[in-house]
Amino acid sequence: MPQSRRSFISKAALAAAIAPLSTFGQQYEKSIDQTPKASPPSNLKITDVKCGYIRGSLFVKIYTNQDIWGCGEGVDAIPGTYHLVKNFGERIKGKSPLNVHRLFEDIRKSGFFQGAQSGMYVAVLSAIETALWDLAGKALQLPVYQLLGGKFRDKVRVYCDTALYQRNLPTPKDFADAAQAAKKMGFNAIKFDLDQANDPNKYDFYNWTASPAELQRMYDQLAAAREAVGPTIDICADMHGRYDAVTAQAVAKKMESLNLMWLEEPVPAENVDAYKLITASTSTPICAGENHYLAYGFRKMLEIGAVDIVMPDLQKCGGLGEGQRIANLANLYYVPFAPHMVASFLGAMASAHVCASVPNFMILEWQSYFHTQPMFKEIIHYDGEWVNNSFITVSDKPGIGVEINEAGMKKYAIPGIPFFE
Repeated sequence: MPQSRRSFISKAALAAAIAPLSTFGQQYEKSIDQTPKASPPSNLKITDVKCGYIRGSLFVKIYTNQDIWGCGEGVDAIPGTYHLVKNFGERIKGKSPLNVHRLFEDIRKSGFFQGAQSGMYVAVLSAIETALWDLAGKALQLPVYQLLGGKFRDKVRVYCDTALYQRNLPTPKDFADAAQAAKKMGFNAIKFDLDQANDPNKYDFYNWTASPAELQRMYDQLAAAREAVGPTIDICADMHGRYDAVTAQAVAKKMESLNLMWLEEPVPAENVDAYKLITASTSTPICAGENHYLAYGFRKMLEIGAVDIVMPDLQKCGGLGEGQRIANLANLYYVPFAPHMVASFLGAMASAHVCASVPNFMILEWQSYFHTQPMFKEIIHYDGEWVNNSFITVSDKPGIGVEINEAGMKKYAIPGIPFFE
């Protein structure tokens, strides 16, 4: 009897101890049941990489063994790179897409003697890397900005590139009208192009020195835009690296009274020492970086104070992780980060995730073609608002939050190049 009593008491105590654990176990099982089973990280593997080309963009899609995929975009230095995409795909097949930085380094370091320092190699790698972030976000049910360490802001400011191309010989009135139109659309920052190959006042096609008449034409155009929108709208100007240092200094000095947000790439990208001379000669902020690759390409530029603002193109410089590294490097020198962006809305939103994730973000480029060319609506799926009063709201959906529409893309695909095959 004493033994039976002791046994009963022991069992009762054990039952009391187990009860909370049993409740916890039920909750844990419930949590597991509610967790998406499509992409357990330990089993997720890359099975294929396919691509399609539209005008100046490369679109990459990375597939896995669990019916989820990631999409990325590369621009500019991508013509003729189909086989490079397929080559990169072979290097990462069978590997986990969640090791984004590791895969990036695997491809970059394995191409040390194949051009991995810049150009086409890095532009294609940018598309692959972006697609990996998109895939990882979908697998883990997190937006890309969260994978990058979280966000400083919910929306990012953009400026409207008016695309008032100089080959059409726009007048000061054209500049004023375009500025007013952008302001009416809600933009509080606007960009214009100043280089004009067919300006009748050019000395000759190859001479990089602007004539006095060219300088006056540039000033008159921007002055008209400034007068049209007033002092509270930011205006920046792009020279596309088509002039020499003498002209760059003259233009920057002449524009000081117009209070530009920046003067962009007045000389070619290669000589950052020339940029330092230009930047030191004027109060007009000088901006460059869209033609530099990887964080290494920005190191000397920042060390010597060559520019006031850096503008890497995240669809070209190495991708989203590399874009964040460039921003963080610039932040050590108190230099603002203002990415260049000439991609689709997929590229714009991918860039926005990086812009949200860094403290020194200034502004992101937005293209007027989003409003004028139906193609850009047809080639992607996105059910939210694109831009509102000069801001993009950063998507909270898993991954980038924007999907490519292969059916819509196909009619714009470049003939002769395999399309997602």
